[in-house]
Amino acid sequence: MTEKTAIVIGAGIAGLATAALLAKSGMKVTVLESRDSIGGRAHLWEKDGFKFDMGPSWYLMPDAFDQFFKLMGTTAEKELDLVQLDPAYKTIVEGYDEPIIVRDSLEKNREMFEGIEEGGSEALGRYVESAENAYDLSIKHFLYTNFKNAKGFTNPEVIRQAGKFVKLLTTSLDSYAGKYFQDDRLKKILDYPAVFLGASPYETPSMYHLMTHVDMNIGVFYPKGGMFTLIEAAERLAVQHGVQINTNSEVTKILCNGDQATGVMVGDVKYEADVVVGSADLHHVETKLLPRHKQTFPEPFWSKKTPGPSALLIHLGIKGKIEQLEHHTLLFTEDWKGGFKEVFAKADGKRIIPDPANMYVCMPSKTDDTVAPEGYENIFILVPSAADPAIGSGGINGEGDEALEKRADEIIDQLGSWAGIENLRDRVVVRRTVGPADFVNEFNAWSGTALGMAHTLRQSAFFRPQNRSKKLKNLFYSGHNTIPGIGLPMCLIGAELVYKHLTNDSSNGPIEHELTSQTEWKGLS
Repeated sequence: MTEKTAIVIGAGIAGLATAALLAKSGMKVTVLESRDSIGGRAHLWEKDGFKFDMGPSWYLMPDAFDQFFKLMGTTAEKELDLVQLDPAYKTIVEGYDEPIIVRDSLEKNREMFEGIEEGGSEALGRYVESAENAYDLSIKHFLYTNFKNAKGFTNPEVIRQAGKFVKLLTTSLDSYAGKYFQDDRLKKILDYPAVFLGASPYETPSMYHLMTHVDMNIGVFYPKGGMFTLIEAAERLAVQHGVQINTNSEVTKILCNGDQATGVMVGDVKYEADVVVGSADLHHVETKLLPRHKQTFPEPFWSKKTPGPSALLIHLGIKGKIEQLEHHTLLFTEDWKGGFKEVFAKADGKRIIPDPANMYVCMPSKTDDTVAPEGYENIFILVPSAADPAIGSGGINGEGDEALEKRADEIIDQLGSWAGIENLRDRVVVRRTVGPADFVNEFNAWSGTALGMAHTLRQSAFFRPQNRSKKLKNLFYSGHNTIPGIGLPMCLIGAELVYKHLTNDSSNGPIEHELTSQTEWKGLS
């Protein structure tokens, strides 16, 4: 059989992983990336000896990374230099003098919970047991499926727990945490995974409490050299299997003939292919690159959906060492619910960056001496904001929009005050900000969201956009707006789901073997 060819649009983690898996399976693959560098939202910025991961910074769900590397015939241990973090992270809560430290084992965290709330140890044990069960069932039956059949729902293991699943899907994450704990600090720790899912804990189904199993049972890891080393690993494996990666190659059109995508246009250059995979922002791929009658997800579809939050990102090179922060530090405001309400305001609501702000702070130089010059710290601050490009753009050394830079100053001051870091803003030697408009301008992000479509009930699992076009037989999708969802692990799983579509694999769990070259692609027939 003639070798099949594939075009992958976008060289973020989803695009690189999809390309690698298809090439490992015998396709001739070309990746077309509009930017001058790979990585998408997970790209790298270097300045004056600092190395900044510009997006994802949590290495969660290590089993998803392990699965991708297994399919490629290698291991995470061979490709990355992983360390487990202890503390996993630190939390600073407005109105409380003492921070809360989340450690590297459930036993330690049960002890910590008990010290804050009587009965907390036993309650956390039950909560995490439930989370682990939900996680295991999700892995086995739901995360790795294209929902081509009802096998996941009719599995006896799932049927036995159907009543529990219904409750988990119809109860919010915040309400579920409140059934176990009274202390607002503990509830906020259990609520926060909703942010990683691009949603509010008041709207996120409690099924996603499974993420607490990930950070408290499995642990939080970090690849030495930064998260971009994962991008480099995916690129390395893709290229080893013959993938051609072209940067500065913006796809302007997907070519169609009848019910087939025949290739793409980059300027006036035509790239023909048997398979096209849109791994760029799905809203952009569908509404800008396809004619209206070939769009599975046209503009009216998106008008009814909820975007995840955008963000104000602040990257800082700081003179002198900082002991008050851990590798990961979370700052929680007293008005927890109000902050989320402001972030997820409707279009006619007040669109702002909340003040004071909940924020996530990553200081990888705590663990890794390669990301900052000696005697300096590397700090990344993420403040969730409304998905509204009108909030503005950032820039280097204060050159972004005036209102955004002023808000960044206030955020830095808030961090310094709450964490007890003297003169933090005065110690900044490198600074770069990113705002909602930058996500539109650089990544064609729908509504300026930093993450993608929020994981509400109506935007999870089979309610989420499928990984295959309904209008074009050979057009597929991977990335944060498709099944299974937001985050690096989900994007890796999404790449595997594209492979499953192409091979007509209707299994519900992870593929259990290294991929080999295919003689036929049943999913194209």
